[in-house]
Amino acid sequence: MDTAEIDAPVVGVTVHPDRARVTRRGGTRLAAGRHRVRVAPLPLGLRRDSVRVSGRGPATVLGVDVTTWRQARSTDAQVVGLEQRRRELADEVAEVDDADGIEEQRGEFLTRLAERAGGTYARALAAGDAAPSDVAAFADSVAAQLADSRARRRGLARRRVELAEELAAVERDLDAAHGKREPDRLAAEVIVAVEVDDADVELELTYLVEGARWQPSYDLRLVDDTVTVTWFGVVSQNTGEDWPECELQLSTARPAAASGVPELSPWYLDRFRPAPPRAMSAEMMAGMPEPGAAPARSGPARPAGAHPRLRESVAEVEQGVSAATYRPARPVAVPADGSAHRATIAVLELPARLDHVTVPVRAAEAHLRATVRNTSEHTLLPGPAAVFHDADFVASTRLPMWAPGEEAELALGVDDRLRVERKLHRRAETKATLGSARRREVEYRITVANHTPRPARVEVRDQLPVSRDEAVVVRETTVVPPPVERTELGELTWRLSLEPGERGEVALGFRVDLAKGVELTGWRE
Repeated sequence: MDTAEIDAPVVGVTVHPDRARVTRRGGTRLAAGRHRVRVAPLPLGLRRDSVRVSGRGPATVLGVDVTTWRQARSTDAQVVGLEQRRRELADEVAEVDDADGIEEQRGEFLTRLAERAGGTYARALAAGDAAPSDVAAFADSVAAQLADSRARRRGLARRRVELAEELAAVERDLDAAHGKREPDRLAAEVIVAVEVDDADVELELTYLVEGARWQPSYDLRLVDDTVTVTWFGVVSQNTGEDWPECELQLSTARPAAASGVPELSPWYLDRFRPAPPRAMSAEMMAGMPEPGAAPARSGPARPAGAHPRLRESVAEVEQGVSAATYRPARPVAVPADGSAHRATIAVLELPARLDHVTVPVRAAEAHLRATVRNTSEHTLLPGPAAVFHDADFVASTRLPMWAPGEEAELALGVDDRLRVERKLHRRAETKATLGSARRREVEYRITVANHTPRPARVEVRDQLPVSRDEAVVVRETTVVPPPVERTELGELTWRLSLEPGERGEVALGFRVDLAKGVELTGWRE
């Protein structure tokens, strides 16, 4: 049985969130009989049990084996070129070091020569055997040669720095291509039985490979009352093989080696039985703590008659039973260096309800919020999002899992045109008296001013303290206006409707009664 090697380049890749399915295709002409068709090189990270073979032609696939293709060094063209360049740079650095050493020795020689000749010329001048002009000429010659030598050494030092920088860049490129530096590769050997002579046989090889991923990323652009969601797929891989421009698909499915329905286990409840207390040393007692211890801006309006915005190409979608597959409009080449490559999946224009949220007890600022319903057919995956108001970048946020028909609240950055202030309006405290409790009473005033050119709906959130001991009693004294929502944890919510230039105010007051001898913890103002 003879062996034939075929060239089967990558023609398609389906990228999953944590791996990829690669498709290679190639053909050859075979005589009747059995043949071993070899497809190589394949990356070391492929799952051997995922290799599948199909094709066309008058032949039958009898089996496929995955073997290790051992080599002395990597055959990847990029790696070969980088390693060759690294050797050339290392040789040039050695040449610069050698030349610098020679110049150093030349300088030492000239210095010693000048020192020795100085005594000789001094005796010759004293005896009248040498003229002063001869001494001056010799000194000028030595000085000129020393100056030239030192200039050459400075040039060599500059060249050494340049070579070090270029060598560091080559090393970074090699590190990025670490998956392709392994000399060994895998090979798929397909056994086929050809039925006729001189038959054209085309084989298609698919396999799963680790080290590939895609992640969602979003641009959220607010224009008037519409949020445009641009969904990107960010693809990167270091599988050990480059993907050329080919049919690239992004799948939301997560292939798994094993899958099963989770099984329930018994859920037991029992009475808490505290452990007996340990005696504590003085050192342990000493170590115990004391108890209690990007602004929103309104973009310029589009002038009448302006050209419409450029349209963006989007991916075709194929909805499966439990996942979706997206095919970007343009082919994308993804090298095996871990770099990110972005493709547009979808552009969605979704109507939004805008309001503001402020929690002045934490920060005196108002956040613009959009309540948006996903009216598309896409299930948007969790991922980072950049927020724009027209063309202005204002914030970064994170988009949650967002199913079709579901509403989501999107944080669109701080709007400084709504001014928020929370002040301590009144504070009173009674001192302890014999046989009586102590009382602490405060009242706050929250003001919100609308300096935007349009009406604003503002949700104001604050809270009352909650007692965890019967000796500490909390009673509200002033809540004006009444909150629209309150929780058992003391959280209060007001909703204000403010016209342009209008101010709204919320008053919140409470008192705390303490039993005699009780110290209060957790207080803040």
